[in-house]
Amino acid sequence: MRINLIILMMILLGCNSVEVEQLPYFNSNDYTPIWPIEEGKSIAEMHVVKDFQFIDQRGNEVSNETFNNKIYVTDFFFTTCPSICPTLTKNMMQLHDAFAEEEDILLLSHTVMPWVDTAEKLNTYADGYDVKYGKYYLVTGDEHEIYDMARTAYFADEEFGFTVDKSDFLHTEKFILVDKKRHIRGIYSGIVESDVARLMLDIRTLQKEK
Repeated sequence: MRINLIILMMILLGCNSVEVEQLPYFNSNDYTPIWPIEEGKSIAEMHVVKDFQFIDQRGNEVSNETFNNKIYVTDFFFTTCPSICPTLTKNMMQLHDAFAEEEDILLLSHTVMPWVDTAEKLNTYADGYDVKYGKYYLVTGDEHEIYDMARTAYFADEEFGFTVDKSDFLHTEKFILVDKKRHIRGIYSGIVESDVARLMLDIRTLQKEK
């Protein structure tokens, strides 16, 4: 149930050891956290998610401009996945509900089977989860562009460049947290509830940034 994660987040909020004042940045798929001030680097040196353009569940264009000045969480799934994807969507819906009234927080899921997941199919899938349109976008588009975004823009595939290449099927459990300047600020397992609860806390930290 969605309430379980909310309860877990409340428990974590009561634990001073999980509170952080600033989140690190991530510049590569080795997931090495970088704190620019401590490491003598500038924010300008940090990785920026590149421009993109896809089609959402309502058949409308979604681009980086849709997320301008927004904090967002993104992942990769497909509607017929019988394994991790239902859990990923369930946990995205935890975020959907927790931040339902906060306009600066958006969600973005990309299908990794765009040749199957049309906008119409994504819309049926979204309706099955009571997705609020405008809060949570499910997108389809060119396969190569989606896979490139996953691997080089979001670092969602930690094995890319090591044991997999760009032609391999993408199946990742990662949730990626992106700040209002399009920097990656957190990488989490989307199937582990404690990680998703930590992600909720990290979103709160980003909201406090100037």
